[in-house]
Amino acid sequence: MPLTALRSTCFFCCRRSALSIQIWRKSIGMYPTAFITPTMAKLSIFLVATAAVCAMGEVFFQETFNDDAWTDRWVLSEWKKGDMGKWDHSAGDWFADESEQKGIRTAENLKFYGISSKLAKPFSNKGKDLVVQFTVKHEKREYSFCGGGYIKLLPSTLDQAAFGGDSKYSVMFGPDLCGYDVSRIHVIFEHDGKNLLKKDEVKLEYADKNEYTHLYTLVVKPDNTYEVLFDQKSKATGKLIDGWDFPQPTIDDPKSKKPSDWVDEAEIPDPEDKKPEGYDDIPEQILDPEATKPEDWDDEDDGEWEAPLIDNPEYKGEWKQKMMANPEYKGEWSPDQIPNPDYVEDVYDYEDIGAVGFELWVVNNGSVYDNIIVTDSLEEANAFAEKTWKPFAEKEKEAKEAWDKANKEAEKEEEGDAEDDDDDVEDDDDDAEEDAEPAKDKDEL
Repeated sequence: MPLTALRSTCFFCCRRSALSIQIWRKSIGMYPTAFITPTMAKLSIFLVATAAVCAMGEVFFQETFNDDAWTDRWVLSEWKKGDMGKWDHSAGDWFADESEQKGIRTAENLKFYGISSKLAKPFSNKGKDLVVQFTVKHEKREYSFCGGGYIKLLPSTLDQAAFGGDSKYSVMFGPDLCGYDVSRIHVIFEHDGKNLLKKDEVKLEYADKNEYTHLYTLVVKPDNTYEVLFDQKSKATGKLIDGWDFPQPTIDDPKSKKPSDWVDEAEIPDPEDKKPEGYDDIPEQILDPEATKPEDWDDEDDGEWEAPLIDNPEYKGEWKQKMMANPEYKGEWSPDQIPNPDYVEDVYDYEDIGAVGFELWVVNNGSVYDNIIVTDSLEEANAFAEKTWKPFAEKEKEAKEAWDKANKEAEKEEEGDAEDDDDDVEDDDDDAEEDAEPAKDKDEL
């Protein structure tokens, strides 16, 4: 049966496929192998294949930039007009497989970038997982590298030509790098017109920050949890309501006031601790007892001699009374809580996801964006990555080393040619001087 037919069949059989396979296996086990008919064997294969397809998710958007027709699918933004940077279609200066690793590359320094593509059909992630995944290769990654690398999920109403920093979006996700001080994975969710940044940063480790192609994956689940993965390894996970400033279930009661007799000092001065007598009479500095008057010191000319001051070893600083636990302490006061009228249980879902785009400010060019997938299945995203990213990412270091070696050899050849040119110029100058000498002798005669 064709894969598309299996997908449509899943709607009717997915929930029963696992149970059907269990029953079928038990029934098969009742018969010796010799009694299993071809029809029974085919049905078994069909059930297993159907279950496998049922496990596959729906792909809402997918892009590998592996053809020249990508320009028909993507629209350039004119948001900043003359300050908009140009994109080119490239795998970069070095690669494991040029045709397979071609993406869209930022071609200019110190520019704004904006580009977007609309989905064939807008969707809502209500009741299903939302998985966003793409790759970035910051080929010019050095200490001074600075640039964002995030993708945005956008509404179907997006004005693509005007797509920019003020355009509404649902999710913004991807790396944000600038030197070694800023190195994080941004995850921003829109909620009630506000863009909510993550309370704590998803940090990139030192080993994560290099010039190779990396895979970024965001998973948002209907149970209002999330996971961020870097190169298929988990970087952060938890509840959406804990990680972002979504409205909480309760808020402070504005009518709740701290009682006037509330004691919130955990410690008080110990009344039994008294300052020792004479404590304040001990000076901070004293005359150096070991200092002696220089032999050549003249009181009439130099004035009366005084020993220099040194720190007093007996001085203990300003006296402070010891603290003790306050027996009247009632704890830190907090107002009573009341239900939050703005609280909603589900914050994971968006009704209109209709486009994807990159809206960036880039200091250093040369970043390649590729292998985008928006789906409702992490398994689907992983399978996509296994085909489009992993086989080539593993060979990139080798490709980079070969490119570096070839470049060094080319530089040496250029330096050698430049030295030869300098020698030729020197020889020409020497010849010119020799030719001029007879003429000089003739003039002298």
